[in-house]
Amino acid sequence: MHQVKGWHVWVTLAAIFFVSLNLRPSVTSVGPLLNTITDELNISSTQVSLLTSIPVFCMGLFAPLAVPFQKKLGYKWSINLLLVAIGLATAARIWFGSYTALIITSFIAGVAIAIISPLINAFIKARFPHKLAPVIGLYSLATGAGATISAGFTGVFFEQFNSWQIALGLWGALTIIAIVLWTFAASDKNKPVENTQEDGQVRKQKKNKTAWLILLFFGLQTSLFFSLTTWLSPIAQEQGFSLVTASAVLTTMSLVQIIGNLFIPMLINKFPSRVMWLYILLAIGSVGAGILFIDANWAMWTGAVILGISLAGLFPIGLMLPLDEAKNNGEASSWSSMVLAGGFMMSAIVPLLIGVVYDNIGTHLASKWIFIILFALQFVSVYMYQVNKRHV
Repeated sequence: MHQVKGWHVWVTLAAIFFVSLNLRPSVTSVGPLLNTITDELNISSTQVSLLTSIPVFCMGLFAPLAVPFQKKLGYKWSINLLLVAIGLATAARIWFGSYTALIITSFIAGVAIAIISPLINAFIKARFPHKLAPVIGLYSLATGAGATISAGFTGVFFEQFNSWQIALGLWGALTIIAIVLWTFAASDKNKPVENTQEDGQVRKQKKNKTAWLILLFFGLQTSLFFSLTTWLSPIAQEQGFSLVTASAVLTTMSLVQIIGNLFIPMLINKFPSRVMWLYILLAIGSVGAGILFIDANWAMWTGAVILGISLAGLFPIGLMLPLDEAKNNGEASSWSSMVLAGGFMMSAIVPLLIGVVYDNIGTHLASKWIFIILFALQFVSVYMYQVNKRHV
C-alpha cells in the first residue's frame, strides 16, 4: 500500500481536510433557511426538503462512479474536477434563485460529492494504512466542520446581506483552497511507490452479508445526520426560537460533533472494539433524542449537545467498517462505494418523509419520533452485524 512520508504528510492531511470541508455546505446550508425559502418561493415543506434529499440521494446513486473515475483520471484530476463542479453549482445560487435552479444546483453538487466521498476514503486507506482511525477522524472532523460553519453562518450571512441567495452561494468559495492544496498533495511526483500487495482479488461485496449489514447501519446513521441537519433548526423555530438562535442550536450540535471527531477516533484507536463504541454512542444519542420531547428551551440546547456527541462517533465508525473488512485497495474502493451508495440513497428518504409528514399534520412532534425510530433501527443493525461477525 502507499504510505505518505516526511513533511509531505502535513500537506496531504491539509488537502484531505479542505476537500472534505466542501462535502456538506451545499446541502447543510439550506437547513437554517428552510422557512425563509419556503415563504419567498411559495413552496411546500415537502418541496423544500427535496433540496436536501436530492443531493443526498445523488450521493448514493452516483457513488459507484468513483471506481471508474479513479481508474480513468486518478485521484488528482478526479477530485479537482469534482471540486470545480461543487464550487460552480453552489456559487450559481447567487444569480439563479428559482426553485428549479436550486434543484439543478443541488443535483450537480450531489453528484460531485457522491464521487468524491469514496475516492477520499480509498485514498486514505492507500496513503495512511497504519493510521486509518485518526485520518478517518480528520475526514469526519472536516465534514462536520463544513456542516457546522454552513449551519452557523448561513443565517448570519442572510441577516448581513438580506438575501438567501447570497447566503447559500457564498459557500462555493470554499473550493478554491481545496483545489490548490489537492493539486499538490495528489500530484504524481509526490505519489509514494506502490507496494505489490495493493492489488489483489476483490471479493464480490454484493454477495457478502457483512457488506449489506454495514450498508444498512451506514444508511440509518446518515439518515439521522441529514434529518437533524435539515430539520433541527425548523423544530427549534416551532418552539419559539428566532432564525438566528435556531441556527445556533444546529451549530451547537455540529460544534460538539467536531470536538468529538477530534477525540473519539483517538479513543477508538486505543480501544478498537467498533461494536462496543456503537452501542455506547447509540445509547447516548437516544437520550438526546428523547430530551427533545421536553417543551423547554434548555431541553433543545441539551438535546443538541448530546446528539452531537453521538453523531461524532457514528459517522467515522461507519466509514471505518468497510475499510476494516477490505483486504486490499481494490476492496477498499469497491466496498466503500457500495456502502456509501446504498447508505446515502437510504438517507435521502427520511428528511423528505419528515417534510411530507409535517405538511400533513403541521407539527414536528412526529419528526422527533422519527429520530427515536432511527436510533432503534441502528441498535438492531449493529446487533445483526455483531451476530454475523461471530458466524463468519
